[in-house]
Amino acid sequence: MLFPSLAILLGLALLVWSADRFVDSAAAVARHFSVPPLLVGMVIIGFGTSAPEMVVSAMAAGQGNPGLALGNAWGSNIVNIALILGITALINPITVHSLVLRKELPLLAVITALAGYLAWDGLISRGNAGLLLVVFALIMVWSIVQGMRNKADALGLDVTADQPVEVMPLRSAYLGLALGLLVLVGASRLLVWGAVALAQSLGVSDLVIGLTIVAIGTSLPELASCVAAARKREHDLALGNILGSNLFNTLAVVGIAGLIAPISVAAEVLTRDFAVMAGLTLLLFFMGWGFRAPGRINRFEGAALLMAYLAYTLLLMRSIDLI
Repeated sequence: MLFPSLAILLGLALLVWSADRFVDSAAAVARHFSVPPLLVGMVIIGFGTSAPEMVVSAMAAGQGNPGLALGNAWGSNIVNIALILGITALINPITVHSLVLRKELPLLAVITALAGYLAWDGLISRGNAGLLLVVFALIMVWSIVQGMRNKADALGLDVTADQPVEVMPLRSAYLGLALGLLVLVGASRLLVWGAVALAQSLGVSDLVIGLTIVAIGTSLPELASCVAAARKREHDLALGNILGSNLFNTLAVVGIAGLIAPISVAAEVLTRDFAVMAGLTLLLFFMGWGFRAPGRINRFEGAALLMAYLAYTLLLMRSIDLI
């Protein structure tokens, strides 16, 4: 059990470093080609912070562990909303000014419902996975259109404020992209091996490891970026990180993994893990939509989100007789 644990720790550390390098380099390349900041916030940062989940899940599915892939994707969504947004709102209440994010909130709720519908028969087939990827492609097109049209949106202004004054040289940015991707792949292989080995030694399913250790670890880039954004009062960037990541996880991460190998979804996963993810997504919609304009996630609601994550973790541990 020692070597798998060390492999997980090293893999997670390398994942966080490589994802950070990948996002910074991709944003620098985008700035060189005058990509609108809103598009950077919606697509590049969302893709970069979800890159660990994407690569880890693809590796897991390719190595015959699709449960780990699904647990990583859905578990990361739970971590993003309950744990990361909860911590972020406690640091600084999140006020939602961006009109684009207000459009993404109901979109994420609809996408989550679609994911549940496709998994309801107990299997995410290659056809289902292909549909998720088609929807993901359509959303990317929509994101590009929004990024080109709404250049003065609050999210774009937050991204502009968050960018370093000095632009990274283009050659260094390309090297950073290549290095970040290379380390990301290697770290993912190491993490998957450690997670599977640890699950076998503890006698639990790889799904549970994916929902807990791997989900928290691969969500560390989102945690770092959200806490940094909250301290700078870049509220829309903090929420944008979470919404973008959850859209990527639900569609691209599960879609890629399911295309590699069909994913069996046990009944308890739907009634426990998916139900929690869907409930948190709906709760986030009501908090952030702004029926009282603008939407706001205050400290009390942040604490409630953290309590919800604690309750879910205890439920998960009880279900596998760890407590």
